[in-house]
Amino acid sequence: MKTLAVAIAEARVRFAQAELPDAAIEARLLVGGLLNLSQTQAFVGGDRALTDEEWALIEDAVARRLKREPVHRILGSREFYGMDLLITPETLEPRPDTEILVDAVLPHLQRIASQKGSARVLDLGTGTGAILLALLKACPSASGVGSDISEDALATATKNAERSGVANQFAAAGSSWFDAISGRFDIIVSNPPYIRTDVIPKLEPEVRDYDPRAALDGGIDGLAPYREIAAGADGFMEAGGILGVEIGFDQKTAVTNIFTSAGFILAQAERDYGGNDRVLVFSRAEA
Repeated sequence: MKTLAVAIAEARVRFAQAELPDAAIEARLLVGGLLNLSQTQAFVGGDRALTDEEWALIEDAVARRLKREPVHRILGSREFYGMDLLITPETLEPRPDTEILVDAVLPHLQRIASQKGSARVLDLGTGTGAILLALLKACPSASGVGSDISEDALATATKNAERSGVANQFAAAGSSWFDAISGRFDIIVSNPPYIRTDVIPKLEPEVRDYDPRAALDGGIDGLAPYREIAAGADGFMEAGGILGVEIGFDQKTAVTNIFTSAGFILAQAERDYGGNDRVLVFSRAEA
């Protein structure tokens, strides 16, 4: 009999044989997600009979995972900061470590919004909109612009704003960094591409083959986007504004030097869940 328990067990065995990490967790997450079940329902509902259509759906998804397509890309969405965000081929899959950037910037946003009655946020390279939407949801008096060079990403971020209940606070802008941006902002945030070009072929297939190249490739030294942001940010920041960026694990000193050379002061540095340097927050020197 084709049951939920059998489907999860078979997926687990196939994932383990392929030496995929966390085979049991991924099997339950994938099968449960395909059937719109909570993790609790997937765990306790093993006797549930599956239709032929459901079984075929699971078989197809398992085959895709065995080709190293990430589980959440197969499912089409991923949870981030309490929101269920759509993922598309041209958007980076939001990851838990990026929540560190939201945690670091949010108190500054709330403080500014409290003082001024409102606040504006700019998210450069917004992708799914994850960072900006999390900030807007946590601070209803704030509004923001999510910019990206990808029309697909902008459409996805707009849909995610609607799904997250902050559509009236969000605007999308097609722009390469600051090229098509206007106005000034209290908070500027970005999780830019920061992987060295020569490292990308060595990445795990889940990243190398499925995350968009434009969201990964930071140039020869991985620092080109930070130079772009540092060079242009001052002209778009309000007095007393804050700028927060995600960085690679070994980039703290280099990125700090780029921004301090452009007239910024390092105000805060945060590590991720693995203990690696992950987030830098800067203020304008004159502030």
